[in-house]
Amino acid sequence: MFKLIYKILLKPILFLFDAEFVHENMLSFGEFLGRISLKKKFLKFFFGKKYPELRQNISGIDLVSPIGLAAGFDYEAKLTQILPSLGFGFQTVGTITNQAYEGNQKPRLGRLPRSKSLMVNKGFRNKGVKAISEKLSSQTFGNAVGISIGVTNTEKITTVEQGIEDIVSAFKMFQVSGSKFYYYELNISCPNLKTKIEFYPPENLGKLLSAINKLDLKKPVFVKMPINIADAEAMAMLKIIVEQKINGVIFGNLQKDRNNEILDRGEVKKFPVGNFSGKPTERRSNELIKLAYQNFGKQLVIIGCGGVFCAEDAYKKIKLGASLVQLITGLIFQGPQLVSEINRGLVKFLKKDGYNNVAEAVGSDVKS
Repeated sequence: MFKLIYKILLKPILFLFDAEFVHENMLSFGEFLGRISLKKKFLKFFFGKKYPELRQNISGIDLVSPIGLAAGFDYEAKLTQILPSLGFGFQTVGTITNQAYEGNQKPRLGRLPRSKSLMVNKGFRNKGVKAISEKLSSQTFGNAVGISIGVTNTEKITTVEQGIEDIVSAFKMFQVSGSKFYYYELNISCPNLKTKIEFYPPENLGKLLSAINKLDLKKPVFVKMPINIADAEAMAMLKIIVEQKINGVIFGNLQKDRNNEILDRGEVKKFPVGNFSGKPTERRSNELIKLAYQNFGKQLVIIGCGGVFCAEDAYKKIKLGASLVQLITGLIFQGPQLVSEINRGLVKFLKKDGYNNVAEAVGSDVKS
């Protein structure tokens, strides 16, 4: 019923307004709902059902669902209290940087309905590590909340060494913040930054991960990977990540290729800046999930992200090797009931294939 209400009534109205305006107001509305216990219980009754088949322990974290909110949506930590009621097993706040950043010049967000995609040009818009760590330190969480950390978006950072120092400073502040979050994401793959340094070259990536390891973090770290790289480049990065004993990787981030076959050319022309989420990322995300699982499935946790609009999309990523799945764009196009639909659908797929738990299905379509 709610799916029909969203599709027929709410989405057409919301899509009449500027995408970023709607996004900011929905974040504030979600934060408001998260403060009201009765509202949370109401949503949880309809959307928050838990299934034993979906429970997993990943890197020491107990998860009630493999579906999480990806970094890039809740960069002000406004949704930590409401998302468990919608069925999310985990959620990532951020990306957060050492220094606050107001965001790139507008437009920062746009919709491509025919492409099932969003144009994203925020450039790590956030209030900075100090403000967010203080906000989170006073909260308790109903699911596994993680923190995505990236380099501050500024032209003042011109060397890899400066970038490493900036990122490490953010990790240090969260490390001592007293917040009860569960994991870190290291976002090295945002394509919308002024900071023109790269951590894709193995030497640079090795230096960064080595510096992070010296912090002796007590929580797992997952590296947010790019998708616009060749297999050989991905393999070189994965080898460094394994050597540095990082817990896992996320495939992946935004689509930079404006000639991607999924993108509608007319829609792309409306946005001369930014890069693209959703369905244009799906195929390459799945290819890289499979590549990582085939070669490092026993050494890395793999999280799939990109183009998840239904349970079948999520299950495909799981069978290719993803233990967990993240989404954003599908939520906007399909509605806030999507995660509960995916959870319910995954259980049906697992039963059909004879699995008792989602962990048994991970990598089932891949010969390692």
